[in-house]
Amino acid sequence: MLRTALLAASRSPQIRTMVEKFPLTHAIVDRFVAGDALDPAIAAYKELIATGRTVTFDHLGEDTLDVSQATATTDAYLLLLKALEENGIAAGADVSIKLTAVGQSLPVDGEKIALENAHRICEAAAKIGITASLDAEDHTMADGQLSIARDLRVDFPSVAVVVQAYLRRAEGDCRDLAHAGSRVRLCKGAYKEPESVAFQGKHDVDLAYVRALKVLMAGDGYPQVATHDPNMIKIAGQLVEWNNRTKDSFEYQMLYGIRPEEQLRLAAEGNTMRIYLAYGQEWYGYFMRRLAERPANLTFFLRAMATRS
Repeated sequence: MLRTALLAASRSPQIRTMVEKFPLTHAIVDRFVAGDALDPAIAAYKELIATGRTVTFDHLGEDTLDVSQATATTDAYLLLLKALEENGIAAGADVSIKLTAVGQSLPVDGEKIALENAHRICEAAAKIGITASLDAEDHTMADGQLSIARDLRVDFPSVAVVVQAYLRRAEGDCRDLAHAGSRVRLCKGAYKEPESVAFQGKHDVDLAYVRALKVLMAGDGYPQVATHDPNMIKIAGQLVEWNNRTKDSFEYQMLYGIRPEEQLRLAAEGNTMRIYLAYGQEWYGYFMRRLAERPANLTFFLRAMATRS
């Protein structure tokens, strides 16, 4: 119920105003978000790659209902890519694109606009030798995400698709996507979904994650194991062995600011350890979903609020 409440709060303008006005909010948000502008994001990226980790960048924003805002988000990604090239630090990086941030939810021609904007980002990324990923959002966007991914992969075969394991469709989607050259990021899921389309309990979600991961590890694609769960990481390692996978045929992914010691351990063992590095001014929804994922994060936040008050 706590997770449900927090996910509902992530879409509440009233709670957003309250959280944003809390004096210590930004100090706490900094644990999960690498600043609200490009320069601190680049600085955080440099620190991560210096320790053997790599990154996928997310310029925060979603549910865009204005064409100019979708264009501005696209331009922000192009500015990021230009900065990576000019600093000579593009190698190995990735950019994560939320399709609603680049136009998918627009009432007129939303998917067409999102495809055009995503194509601009992918084209600029490909020119400097880095990859792009299409982030998953709530279940109503899943078919559009996969359709746009298919279109983009015509020109950019390395475009990754994110699948959320708690969706009942996830295992089937993974079977369709587990082919040669296909990068698939598997995460548990971070949105409030009805029981008709998504598993609700932690145990059921864990089982769904394992089923989908088995499909990806047995397939010919490139699985991206996005989890902080020690049990899932252990199971992923076992599946790597059982399927005779090499360390360059898959990767682990974690969020910026969560389990950094484990990130370093996995990187030190020769694994690709990719960090989801979010930045930008539209941090509220992302931050609330991080609180919903782990009670320890919420305790940390509430303790700071109580101390301040």
